[in-house]
Order: sequence, then C-alpha cells, then structure tokens
Amino acid sequence: MSGTITGALSADRYSFWYGEMQALFDVTLDIAPRAITALIGPSGCGKSTFLRSINRMHDLTPGVRTAGTLRLDGDDVLDRGVDVVQLRQRIGMVFQRWNPFPKSIYDNVAYGPRLNRKPSGDQLDDIVEQALRRAALWDEVKDRLRTSALGLSGGQQQRLCIARALANEPEVLLLDEPCSALDPIATQKVEELLWELKKDLTVLIVTHNLQQAARLSDQTAFFYLGRLVEHGATDQLFTAPREERTESYITGRFG
Repeated sequence: MSGTITGALSADRYSFWYGEMQALFDVTLDIAPRAITALIGPSGCGKSTFLRSINRMHDLTPGVRTAGTLRLDGDDVLDRGVDVVQLRQRIGMVFQRWNPFPKSIYDNVAYGPRLNRKPSGDQLDDIVEQALRRAALWDEVKDRLRTSALGLSGGQQQRLCIARALANEPEVLLLDEPCSALDPIATQKVEELLWELKKDLTVLIVTHNLQQAARLSDQTAFFYLGRLVEHGATDQLFTAPREERTESYITGRFG
C-alpha cells in the first residue's frame, strides 16, 4: 500500500453501559496507525468491550448505550449515519476462537469480496491468493483450496480467519485473544504474521499474555475496572510504568 496513511483510531471520553452496568468510563486514547497496540488488564476490565465497540459489534446487544466518540480517520464510527457493513470492511475482526465458515478454504476467503465488490473470476482468484499470502498460509493450502476449511489445524484456521478479514482490504485489524487457544508454534506464526501486517495496517490486540504484549506491540494500554489507567510505548510501560496500578499488574501482584 502507498499514499496517505489511514487507520488512525481515537477515543474521546468513551463510556459504555450494558443496561445499568457501566463497563467503560471516559476512555480517551489515540491509537497510532501502522503499529501494533496491545490492550492488557485483568479479566472483566473492559478490554474486549472497547475492542468490539470499534467496529460496532455491540449493535444488536439489548440495553447497550454509549457516550463520547470513537473515530477512524477523524470520522465517528458511532454516528447513526455510518454504514456498518462498510465500516466492517475497513475494520476487520478476528476472535479468540477461530470461526471459519463450514465452506472450502477458497470460499471462506472469497466470501467478503463476493458480497461487497463482486469481482470477476480471475480477479477473485487473485484476491484469495493475495489474502492467503499476506496471512502466511498460501504455501500450506494452495493445493487444497477447494477442501473444507474445517480440516485445517487450529493455527491454520486462525490464520485463515485473518486472511478472510484481509480479503476486504481493511485499514484496521482487531484481534481479541487470537492466540489463547493455540500452541506455542502456532502462536509464533500468528505473531510473526502480525509483525508483517503492521507495515500496512493498524493492529489492535487484546491479550492476557503479558509476554506476548511485551514482545509484539509498539504501544500498550492498561485497562483496570473499566478505566484506561496508562498508555504509552511498550518498552516504557513495562520497564518504567508511571502508575502504581500498572506496575502491580505487570509484576503479578494482582491480575
């Protein structure tokens, strides 16, 4: 990709409620484009709620309400006039548990482009190949594209889900604990893939694995009890945190 850098995310006093329960409190955060930002914190601290808000995954959840803004390249993604389908093309999502469709490998990757762009057959072949190459999966599956995606290993299925998101040419890739169910070798492959993808994309990852956050991310944001406690360069946050609660968490005194 070339030209204007896109994929800058920002939150300004963003709050979120599930019914009467407030899950996020006045989160203000700038997320740099073309970089990996890790969201860390104990379970239930609001990390996944914040992540899923960015591409409107909560839209159909009863009783949800929000305040403040979430912006992608300056535009509020929460605006009622936003086309959510188009938004999710720009902001891809990968979940904790891989979820390929019960279709062929090819049809999994081709699903979004077929729906959104309706390319010709040759164009679609190119889109599928490029997405699988970017997901570091092409060489492993190129001879069985028409076989079921469910026959792949767990790590391969997760990379296939990343390829499925990449086929829509997003500006941002959101990942919610993408390696928590993977073995160390598969985890390493996903981390190496994300390191390559940040050349073109803004990558935002929720992880409970502090070692993963430390080795993978450029920036880290620490959430606690629904509040953003600290955000900064990963090296700084892990070696010289400004907040006592951050230090207590990363040194294992609570979590």
